[in-house]
Amino acid sequence: MFQSPPAAAAWRHADAQDAFESVFVRIIAGGYEIDDHTAGVEAGVVWAVRASITLDSDWTTRRAQVWGQSPTGARTVRVETDGAGRWQVGGETRPELDGCFDLDLESSACTNAFPVHRLQLAIGETASAPAAYVRADDLRVERLEQSYRRVDDREYDYEVRRQRSDRMGAERGVDPSESPAADFRCRLVFDASGFVLDYPGIATRVV
Repeated sequence: MFQSPPAAAAWRHADAQDAFESVFVRIIAGGYEIDDHTAGVEAGVVWAVRASITLDSDWTTRRAQVWGQSPTGARTVRVETDGAGRWQVGGETRPELDGCFDLDLESSACTNAFPVHRLQLAIGETASAPAAYVRADDLRVERLEQSYRRVDDREYDYEVRRQRSDRMGAERGVDPSESPAADFRCRLVFDASGFVLDYPGIATRVV
């Protein structure tokens, strides 16, 4: 079991991009509210993403409002789920997201905490955790195939089976069925509250 989440946390993003992320956590009736703010530069382009995310008491995502801005303009998107794996994006049903229980922001290290809390894996256990994945550049939402394997109390092997070339560190746009091997793999280190301390090649916890 994890300890209660911190009221605030922050990460410095490096290698894949130069960015800083700050997160504020509120415990509410029946769950949690997460406010996530990230601003950075990648390939000379300045961008910023903010998200307000509501989770239930099991850390299953229920809804989120995401705002983004870059030189191409400002955008916003709202995602909602019934908690049973069915999603709406901007009020439209998205059946390709069926079976996802987590929201994953491309701009965030914090959102990796959601499946780790929700799954409560025992040491040695592995689980698939497909997520509704929000791109940082244009806030489009797509399915991300990923899995977690708990190595010990604080470490998890993390695999992504969708190729990506941007902030997550692999090629993008390849259907998971055409790429059975892991496209991105690393070992995530978490603190006692289940928030990422070290995300190799992506982010390091500051506080």
